[in-house]
Amino acid sequence: MSGAPSRLKSILGHLTSSKTTPSDAPHLHHLSPTFFLERAAAIEPDAQAIYHVTANNVPLSRTYAEFSERTRGLAYYLQSHGYRRVGVLAPNTPAFLEAIYGIVAAGGAIVPANYRLKEEDIAYIFEFAEVDCIIVDQEFVHLLDYLRKSNQEVPFLVDTDTDADTGPYDQAIQQGLEHARTANLHGWTGLQCHATDEDSMLAIPFTSGTTSRPKGVMYTHRGAYLAALGNVIESNLSAGRCRYLWTLPMFHAIGWTFPWAVVSVRGLNVCLRKIDYPLIWKLLKEQKITHFNAAPTVNTLLVAAKEAERLEQEVRSNLNLKPVHVYGLTETYGPITKSYPMPSWDDLSAQEKYAKMARQGHGFIVSLPIRVIKPEQPPGVLIDVAKNGAEVGEIIFSGNICAKGYYKDEEATKKLFDGGWLHSGDLAVWHPDGSAQIFDRAKDIIISGGENISSVALESMLVEHEDVLEAGVVSVPDEQWGERPKAFVTVKEGKSVRGEDIIAWAKNSSRISRFMVPREVVVVKELPKTSTGKIKKKDLREWASQE
Repeated sequence: MSGAPSRLKSILGHLTSSKTTPSDAPHLHHLSPTFFLERAAAIEPDAQAIYHVTANNVPLSRTYAEFSERTRGLAYYLQSHGYRRVGVLAPNTPAFLEAIYGIVAAGGAIVPANYRLKEEDIAYIFEFAEVDCIIVDQEFVHLLDYLRKSNQEVPFLVDTDTDADTGPYDQAIQQGLEHARTANLHGWTGLQCHATDEDSMLAIPFTSGTTSRPKGVMYTHRGAYLAALGNVIESNLSAGRCRYLWTLPMFHAIGWTFPWAVVSVRGLNVCLRKIDYPLIWKLLKEQKITHFNAAPTVNTLLVAAKEAERLEQEVRSNLNLKPVHVYGLTETYGPITKSYPMPSWDDLSAQEKYAKMARQGHGFIVSLPIRVIKPEQPPGVLIDVAKNGAEVGEIIFSGNICAKGYYKDEEATKKLFDGGWLHSGDLAVWHPDGSAQIFDRAKDIIISGGENISSVALESMLVEHEDVLEAGVVSVPDEQWGERPKAFVTVKEGKSVRGEDIIAWAKNSSRISRFMVPREVVVVKELPKTSTGKIKKKDLREWASQE
């Protein structure tokens, strides 16, 4: 142990080699998650950081030293060209991971866009955010044609996502490293791994824009840092043993901050270009995956896939998949609540236990406790609902992992933070133990004959039918009751069922209340979904109006 102090000084000396702006007090430093990569590469440079099957179907593996080196090259390239607002249009590739670190290290802000949007919407996002450079995957370059018509000057760095490392994006990395060598910049020297102001913006992810134009959400260094550490704790990401599969799009709320969380524990990022259930099962088994994030519908289809089989390692359930229920918004850096299973639940029946597990739960450790307030109050008036599991109100948030606001939209920001709390727009009940359970989105509540019907609750009950795989419920007009529910369902592979059969089951054999039973159930091949696997209620409403 006699040599420990000098070794510690050596490590700390390396870690603090990049430029930092010290705070007024030596016991403080500005928080930024970008530092996680420099730290990981210094502690465990030979650890595997990335595994990926490239677009040309070649397995690719990179260590933390290689990941760090390429990221520094990108950062130096962006910095030397003065790019401060960099767009990213790509699937879950190593280039996207590098961009998340490299853009911020160069002193810029990340502007990710959903490649499943229309060209006009992608153009709107990049123009509204005022990007001065775009990193784009070769598969999606054509989606920038609309932008190119109105903006000829923004340069593209095209990533070919192959094992050759010869595309424009890779050339930019090499140019950045050469620039660093010429300027005698070693390691991360000259880059901004530590924020000069932790409350400054490091990313502008956009909302889905299902009912209006997408809104740019301002993420700060501090918020992203704490949200990432919150995910480390709440998801139990073990240092050096976390093997994370990228089923969640990185463009969605910057991958819920998991690009930073996984790297903070020196975990393995297993990249994935698209949702491919046979490939996911292959990776779960071969790469010994310990964690992944996905919407409920993605998990439903995953366990229903014919390739599903019990895993050797715990990810867990009867297939060794362990569901952990979290909830949040783009405006909260992704997850901000979690359902915490209690030991006493083991004594409950399976149905009672799973009902409790399905709750959205309590606020994260890095946030403040959530509240559920009475709806339709005057501006600035926040009154809590009773914690009785019955009175319905709106979930609101406050604390470290609430976003700073909407980019260039003061009016929407003011509305978001009415009364000093962030409003979710989600209706929920508040249970006596302080946990919340979502009732529905306000816009998705079905008011039929004076009764409030939760589309979420009805969907969860419809999938209890032995042949039903998924269900989506929307409101349709009704002359007698004002509104009534209409359901669209998919069925399990090898099964066959008619809509009228499901209605008869719902009336006579289910736990669905009579006033909630849909008058119409339509069996479809596939339900429309967002890029994150959520059912598109807007599309279902259009389907319903056309029938």
